[in-house]
Amino acid sequence: MMTPEETDAFLAGQRTCRVATVSPDGRPHAGALWYVWDGTSLWLYSVVRSRRWADLRRDPRIAVLVDAGEEYGELRGVELSGTVVPVGASPRTGEPCAELREPEMLFARKYFGLDAMPHDGRHAWLRLTPDAVVSWDFRKPGRTAPA
Repeated sequence: MMTPEETDAFLAGQRTCRVATVSPDGRPHAGALWYVWDGTSLWLYSVVRSRRWADLRRDPRIAVLVDAGEEYGELRGVELSGTVVPVGASPRTGEPCAELREPEMLFARKYFGLDAMPHDGRHAWLRLTPDAVVSWDFRKPGRTAPA
């Protein structure tokens, strides 16, 4: 497992997560998405005309995986699960929203190298404050590759 400090640093440093939702017929749906971590919540910026968005509006339960590593001894990751909450207007067009000030600043800097978030009128924010967090880090001593 990662320590809480290692988990925070890992989530803040990675760029892409895999988001799993449940379709109306019960089938899972997974897709990649950019995100930011604020130390408490994972903020997802999703296209509102997507299967993911439709699934989460109907059933807000979610599992998110952030992982890294190529070789077995390099593998590490974090799985977060819980219920998402939409925050702000949907779609987001840039009107002031105090709750989105920090995640939008973090996102704009991380992905665009900007201090302000560009808005395209196609995306909106989902906040996951996880109910469960599971982590692993195979780089830590005592781990051995499978035989």
